[in-house]
Parts: sequence; structure tokens; C-alpha cells
Amino acid sequence: MTDTVKRPWYQEPYVWLIILFPSLAVVGGMITITLAVKSYDGLVVDDYYKQGLQINQKLDRDHAAARHGLKAFMTFHVSDEVIAIDLDKSTDYELPNSLNMTFYHHTRSGFDTTLTFEKMEGSIYRGRLPDLVAGEWTVELSADDWRLMSSVKMPMPMTREFLVEPAYQ
Repeated sequence: MTDTVKRPWYQEPYVWLIILFPSLAVVGGMITITLAVKSYDGLVVDDYYKQGLQINQKLDRDHAAARHGLKAFMTFHVSDEVIAIDLDKSTDYELPNSLNMTFYHHTRSGFDTTLTFEKMEGSIYRGRLPDLVAGEWTVELSADDWRLMSSVKMPMPMTREFLVEPAYQ
């Protein structure tokens, strides 16, 4: 007869293998809960039907920018944390005294931010560059009845210039 030596349970590899997977599930669940509580993704909109109906109003704002002949030359001075906007027009449209610039994050609306830029001289507007999380952003310049939109990637390593024209001519 052979004697088998009984090892304690904690020295058996299969016991640890059985314990490993439920333990990983518990740790993964805690990480998921932490991420869900600390970050707001805001992906679901309550009134999606109303927003779908408002698309024509948004398109009218793009057409108004084209009608006024607006173009914006935006310069992001990353080191100075300043945004300079030179708003060009080809009609007799009187430029507004202030512009709204809204940064929309492409996937996380909880990070969206809106700034107001005051007119400095002529057609130049200046404002502070906000602290934005890394990722793709849609930038919307708006005032009165028009808007101009562009897409930028943050963070920017240096000074960058963008030409923003109306989406629809």
C-alpha cells in the first residue's frame, strides 16, 4: 500500500485557480463601480426626439454664417493659454461685441465647456484657453443667429492655427 501525504489546502494549485477567477470578478466590479461613480459620460439624452426636430434650426445657423460671409481664423497659443480669433466677413454684417465658443467633447458631454470672447479691436477676439482633457473636440463659434464649427484634437503641443468656414455654403 502506498501512503499519500496530504498537503494543506493552501498548497494545492487547483484551489488557488478556483479562488482566482471569482476574486478577479470582484476586483473588476469594484473598478467598474468606481469609474461609473467618478465620471459622467452623459451619452443618453432624455429628449432625443426634440433634438432631432431641432436639426433644421441648427442648419439655419450654418446658412446664416454663409449668408454673412463669415470665416474665423483661430489661433491657439498653448504656452500662453490664449485663443485669438480673427473674424472675417464679406458682407456689411456688423460683427458682434462678444462671441461664444463652446467646446464639445466627442464622447463625454460632461466635459463640455462654453466661453465668452470679447471684441478687442477691429475683428479680433481674445480669450483664455480652457484646460481640456485629451481627445477629439468640436469647437463651435456662435453669436446672434449664426455659428461656425470645427474639430480639434487636444492636447496641442504648440501654437496652432485653424481656418473655420461655414459648414454649408
